[in-house]
Amino acid sequence: MGFGPNIVERIARARADLRMGVPVVLDGGAMMFAVETLDQDRLNQLDDLTGVTLVITSHRAKTLHVTPYDSDLARIALPHDVDLNWIRAIADPADDLNAPMKGPLRSERGGDATLHRAAIALTKAARLLPAAIVVQLNNAQAFALTHNLTMVPADAALDQTMSPQHPIVAARLPIEVSEAGRLHIFRPEDGAEEHYAVEIGKPDRSQPVLARLHSACFTGDVLGSLKCDCGPQLRGALAQMGAEGQGVLLYLNQEGRGIGLTNKMRAYSLQDQGFDTVEANHRLGFEDDERDFRIGAEILRKLGFASVRLLTNNPNKVARMQESGIDVAERVALKVGENRFNHHYLATKAKKSGHLL
Repeated sequence: MGFGPNIVERIARARADLRMGVPVVLDGGAMMFAVETLDQDRLNQLDDLTGVTLVITSHRAKTLHVTPYDSDLARIALPHDVDLNWIRAIADPADDLNAPMKGPLRSERGGDATLHRAAIALTKAARLLPAAIVVQLNNAQAFALTHNLTMVPADAALDQTMSPQHPIVAARLPIEVSEAGRLHIFRPEDGAEEHYAVEIGKPDRSQPVLARLHSACFTGDVLGSLKCDCGPQLRGALAQMGAEGQGVLLYLNQEGRGIGLTNKMRAYSLQDQGFDTVEANHRLGFEDDERDFRIGAEILRKLGFASVRLLTNNPNKVARMQESGIDVAERVALKVGENRFNHHYLATKAKKSGHLL
């Protein structure tokens, strides 16, 4: 065993590289850039390479009226004289309504799209727009060594195995709803965002605990945004736990349904153009919901809980808990926070995402 990074650490390094605009080499024969952070100098250097493709998800492709021959993504042939603004306009829908005609775009078909799929997975993991430039390489390993680039196997980038969550520290934290509060910090093994558990009182581990899986919402939880119901749900859940004298609230750092705060703000900007929350996510190239609720299930288990009374309006959370081995003895409704600014948002969640409102 040497000092070099293992595969989990190399994936973490790849995420950081992409966020900085540094390309990553995919073992199997390709180099990839995240479109969002690609700069003109590196784009110019692609003129000396062949097999250059722009990859976007099927959701983004449908917005641009491009056929996604690979089902979940589209590979677009990159014109030789293309500039950076053109590439970014394909990836970012911010200006779609002002400049709807991006083409003609030629979508490639045939061949193996595994490396392209891995590139999209890495951009999502880096909380960047899901769009990548993929360049075919004859000798990926030699290229990575020559240019001092991080190289990762495509199958590792596509691996959906959840990273283990490790308890780091816990300490007493008296809060408004209960002086008997305790905050637990969990750190994932893959170097991604930490997650928190707020324990109220001393819940009996042999009984179903009143629990809430709450996804971080900076705009709602901290700023009091009226565009969503997150802040009222957070405070309402804690208040109910305080009233009962026990409970556990998991604060999962999966902002914007797992796309990150920057992309969430991009979605908000699209909502200002008239798109609903699901349509905005799709125009950006994301799924309706990119969160991983298995994280919450593992944290509950590590805290000693096997059964919950789940505070949620989202039946998908109930299903994911059951699938992950956490018994949901009861779904407890949490209907708070509706106002004139978020009425349409909540209606969309009910109609398109099945929330019980």
